[in-house]
Amino acid sequence: MIFLIVVAVVVLYFVIAYNSLVSIKHNVDKAWANIDVLLKQRHDELPKLVDTCKQYMKYEQETLEKVIQARARISDARASQNIAALGAAEGALRSGLGQLFALAESYPELKANEQFLHLQSRISGLENALADRREFYNDSVNINNVTIEQFPDLIVARLFNFKSFDLLEFAAEELKDVDINQRLNA
Repeated sequence: MIFLIVVAVVVLYFVIAYNSLVSIKHNVDKAWANIDVLLKQRHDELPKLVDTCKQYMKYEQETLEKVIQARARISDARASQNIAALGAAEGALRSGLGQLFALAESYPELKANEQFLHLQSRISGLENALADRREFYNDSVNINNVTIEQFPDLIVARLFNFKSFDLLEFAAEELKDVDINQRLNA
């Protein structure tokens, strides 16, 4: 009788641990899907912004090219779900957008353009939402990675091949202070 109770408790523990790990894994997937939706929305808005800027910024091709190249790198990283490449590409895009918005200060007609103002506001809003979603994703990944390494959950995790996920880390450029004067004089 005691043996059956012990077996029942062990089986119950495995079922609960397995279900918990599945739930945590799906939270990571959901967090990634939320980021992916926002990246897609921003991906769709960036060509409109670049096209609007091209009409006014005849001599700023290098900055516009940086934004276009970073957008392509983000698209490739999204498609392959390469978190490390996505983090680096995000840094390049943020740098390019920061430079683009700073350069826009030198073009009064562009700053007054309703389409540009709308796109600038839309992309800034998407950037803020992405920052929130990255935080949620990293929290979900951290919970997953800690859980699959803790005893006794690691037994169930290894038995059913639960894997760790990579954090979405910031590029080194994103962690530096921004020199506003340099950006405005660029």
